[in-house]
Amino acid sequence: MKVTRLPKDTGPAAWNALLDPATPNPLETKITADWLVIGAGFAGLAAARRLAQNNPGDSVVVLEATDIGEGPVGRNSGFMIDLPHVLTSGDYTDGTDAGDIQANRLAIDFALEAAAEYGLPEEAIAIRGKINGAAGAKGLRHNETYARHLEALGEPHEMLDAAAMHRITGTRYYRGGLWTPGTAMLQPALLARGVAKGLASNRVRVHDQSPVTRLVREGAAWAAETPKGAVTAPRVVLAVNGHVESFGGFENRLMHVMLYASMTRALSGEEITALGGEPRWGITPADPMGTTVRRIADTGGHRIIIRNRCTYAPGMALERADIGRIAADHDRSFAARFPQLAGVEMEYRWAGRLCLSRNGAPAFGEIEPGLFSACCQNGLGAAKGTFNGVAAADLASGVESAFVAHQRVQPEPVRLPPKPLMAIGAPATIRWRELAAGLEL
Repeated sequence: MKVTRLPKDTGPAAWNALLDPATPNPLETKITADWLVIGAGFAGLAAARRLAQNNPGDSVVVLEATDIGEGPVGRNSGFMIDLPHVLTSGDYTDGTDAGDIQANRLAIDFALEAAAEYGLPEEAIAIRGKINGAAGAKGLRHNETYARHLEALGEPHEMLDAAAMHRITGTRYYRGGLWTPGTAMLQPALLARGVAKGLASNRVRVHDQSPVTRLVREGAAWAAETPKGAVTAPRVVLAVNGHVESFGGFENRLMHVMLYASMTRALSGEEITALGGEPRWGITPADPMGTTVRRIADTGGHRIIIRNRCTYAPGMALERADIGRIAADHDRSFAARFPQLAGVEMEYRWAGRLCLSRNGAPAFGEIEPGLFSACCQNGLGAAKGTFNGVAAADLASGVESAFVAHQRVQPEPVRLPPKPLMAIGAPATIRWRELAAGLEL
């Protein structure tokens, strides 16, 4: 396989930029290993850790195309969600059941165990819960529907009124909210870099700035070539999300979109006082196409993150100017929610890749002998990526587990409509749903 596209990320990964610069460790020689993991995001790091657990004494190598924490893992909003969260639905609930919740919680537990093992701080990952924020009547109705779904599943939740939302967030923008306790909040780049460092201390070789440009079968093994080195291993886990298509897998079955986010500069003491509210919280919008908002108060100071807008990106790449066109929307959403913070600038703006399948299925399994895929996270990269990585490692190791059992009953991604129809229909559908989100955007 000649890899047709390498990852191209636009704008700084703000979570990574808040941390001290890391020392790169590119692969610069030819080596052999028992296991090779391609990709060091949520899925790849989880797969590497599980492979080391399943196969003590085996050598494991991880190759990452960019810097650890610089790709999609450092470009999300930092929610590791346990409950139904289907982005293609009107209120997150379509087609989800208790099995999906159990899978997400297994992933969260695995990530928490890794953080504890490697001595990572609560800033990296902690169970804090989240709020579905509702700005208008439509959002309130979405929350009521979602609450009924949670009630049927026996899941704890609490409805919040406008006064409670103001007390928590400092903004009077929201008319209500739906709080659920099980979401883990992340500093995703800190988590990824901490896990990568922990793996390296356990004799897993992790090489960043080492994009795989060619993957070829050589007898009973696979050979992965990078610009300055190569790895030969009998078993390979692809943990590259949408870029599995760049390796020739799941062609015309995955939809690629870009999400956009902005992060403020650190707030001053006077601005923190003017804002009020609690120092840490996270809001996902009642309408999936609305605005996600987070407030953080750790490395880099008190800041607010705004995430909204989605564009169809079949080429999985953008130019810097594309982010500039979205920036005004972020600024309007921020100003509407936080008029008391007029004059606070955005320090970071970025785009992040997201991969969906038409039927919500993962791109998972042994796609060729010794070649396993843990891809297509369907908008829940932190939870589903971690889960898919563990499941792929168990499958490749011949280990029967709850991870593998869950994946065995999942369908394969179905084919997308022809590309000319996608080029017209996908952007139109996305934009129509954004406009329909109204005040939630």
